[in-house]
Amino acid sequence: TLLCKQEAAHLTNQLQRVTTTCSRSEEVAAEETAFYQINKPNHFTSAYDIENLVVRRGLEFVIRVTFNRPFAEGDDFQVEFLIGSNPSPSKGTQVVVTFGNRNGGPWTGRILETSGETLMLGVTPTADAVVGKFRTYVAVMVGGGLQRTKRDPSTDLYVLFNAWCQDDAVFVPNDGERREYVLNDTGVIFQGSVGAVSHRNWTYGQFERGILDACIYILDASRMPIYNRGNIIKLVRKGSAMLNSQDDNGVLVGNWSEDFSMGTPPTSWTGSVKILLQYVNTGVPICFAQCWVFAGVFNTFLRCLGIPSRVITNFSSAHDNTGNLKTDLIFKPDGTPDKRHTRDSIWNYHCWNEVFMTRPDLPPGLAGWQVVDATPQETSDGHFRCGPASVSAIKEGLLCHQFDSGFVFAEVNSDVVFQKRDRYGTLSPFRVDKTHIGQAIYTKAVGSPAPMDITITYKHPEGSADDSRTMARAEEYGCERDHSELPQTQLSVAISAGQDVNLALEFQNQGEYPRSVQAHLSGSVVFYTGITASQFKDQSFSVTVTPYQTERVMFKILAQEYMPHLGAQLCLHFVVTGQADDQSVSAIKVVNLQTPSLTMTVSGTPQVQQRMYVTVSFTNPFNFPLHNVHVAMEGPGLMSDRTPSSILSPHSPGRRSSPLGWMDPDHLAQLLNRLNISKHTWPFTFANINRLVC
Repeated sequence: TLLCKQEAAHLTNQLQRVTTTCSRSEEVAAEETAFYQINKPNHFTSAYDIENLVVRRGLEFVIRVTFNRPFAEGDDFQVEFLIGSNPSPSKGTQVVVTFGNRNGGPWTGRILETSGETLMLGVTPTADAVVGKFRTYVAVMVGGGLQRTKRDPSTDLYVLFNAWCQDDAVFVPNDGERREYVLNDTGVIFQGSVGAVSHRNWTYGQFERGILDACIYILDASRMPIYNRGNIIKLVRKGSAMLNSQDDNGVLVGNWSEDFSMGTPPTSWTGSVKILLQYVNTGVPICFAQCWVFAGVFNTFLRCLGIPSRVITNFSSAHDNTGNLKTDLIFKPDGTPDKRHTRDSIWNYHCWNEVFMTRPDLPPGLAGWQVVDATPQETSDGHFRCGPASVSAIKEGLLCHQFDSGFVFAEVNSDVVFQKRDRYGTLSPFRVDKTHIGQAIYTKAVGSPAPMDITITYKHPEGSADDSRTMARAEEYGCERDHSELPQTQLSVAISAGQDVNLALEFQNQGEYPRSVQAHLSGSVVFYTGITASQFKDQSFSVTVTPYQTERVMFKILAQEYMPHLGAQLCLHFVVTGQADDQSVSAIKVVNLQTPSLTMTVSGTPQVQQRMYVTVSFTNPFNFPLHNVHVAMEGPGLMSDRTPSSILSPHSPGRRSSPLGWMDPDHLAQLLNRLNISKHTWPFTFANINRLVC
């Protein structure tokens, strides 16, 4: 009788556990190393900090099985892989792999090598296998039945999506893109506004210890049926809902206010690892997040499971509350903004994710990059989630295809309609801007921290024939546009800003008569979502513009005017309106305040397996001391998240204070840093300027 090798002498009729590449027993230590050298490089899973074997579906992996006697022709056994509490062959959650003439399950197996009592086996999961953590058993035919090995957690097997397999729904043809969008554990998220783009480094950390289990825990917490977890469409849709806590006790709590006293300010996070580990350890949603945090953590979730993904930033992103292609900005009769009746908003930027996958549920040509968004904005099939929406479908205005393509289309294509509201509540449009929304769409370039402009993948050039066809097609699918017939005005206004917030308002008269303009300038500190946090400027003025001339009016905005209102925001929003006889003009300008930089130095030469010390320096540019300064440092595979407090106290301009941190790098890695400084009630956030590559 063929049995697995006995565990002890008195268990002569029992089966010993199967020994796989993930076993930690001393008797197979040499073989284990060899297996890891085969499986990990072949499956691109060497970076996962986990003892168990991690493989990608659709690709063969190798295991070793030891029996109680040499294997002979005619011996019959099978390897079984089970996932979930109620595994079933019909649902792909109980997989039987055979190695003879007997039929097994959908996974294939072959004997690679026989050496006495030991067999080297090759097992190939199907390219659409369920993704998750499988239990592994060996069963031997004994008489008329089967005898199985005992449960052994060390032989558990993680199966992931495979961007290297042509038959997998997430296959990416280009190797550089596979390494960027699956294997890169750090990234850059772009923020700011068009013309003043800033960036934030983010540690995805998808290979860090505990993160893979955390991602599986999220799927378990969502109660997503295990048999659906091989379906990329269903999985990313469920992930989009679970990354926010709006209706399902998910990972992150959104907060777009000024009060973060019950949690961590969104600007303080440096990466996803701490968030995910805290969530899995407590089961409680983590406070707080805004769009780039949702996108950063969602990217970690996706890449950890093997799904090619990237973070996208849409500058001047529309959030329309009425489900059409009109973003209405309402003004009072005197030209001042009517914040009470303005429901739509224009976000300076909005971050979401793209995943690369096939779409068998859509017509040909709509596969590839798909928009998914975990930021809770609107519901989709009853849950706060968005996507997957085909980027190609969005570009062509094919909004009849699932999921949520109309919502994303409006984010990048809405018209901004300036409306005046009279005392009776009647709205009259006086200007329509068809180019303000979706001015630029960025993502990180492959193999570089530089931005890559992918606007052309979402929309045709503004005003082109293709663009007109797309907009007309979108209207056919129910997205209403503005078709107001406004008279051509001879008067226009534009705003430009200098380095010291010197505003230049240029009124241009293209008519043959002089124009006397009654104008109004409004200045506010706004959230990046376009919502006003505090107004600091409200000034009316008049200007006369001679025929065919441009008249410039200058305003110098002093720091004393806006500093007390800043809070945690670093964005100023100016609106100028003007009325001359029967003509109205308006212009908008967003000014992002620049922040001082951090510098980071390391003692000696950075070297693997050697301890080193890092110094982070900051120069106080203000004429007052800064208190309650916190530094957050994090590096995947290098150091865990550390947030020492009260260690920086610059006392005057030009003086530096330098916290020291030490690291023990096991392999090549990056260290990112971030500095948050608060003075009374307004914190300044300093971007991750420097990166240390060890």
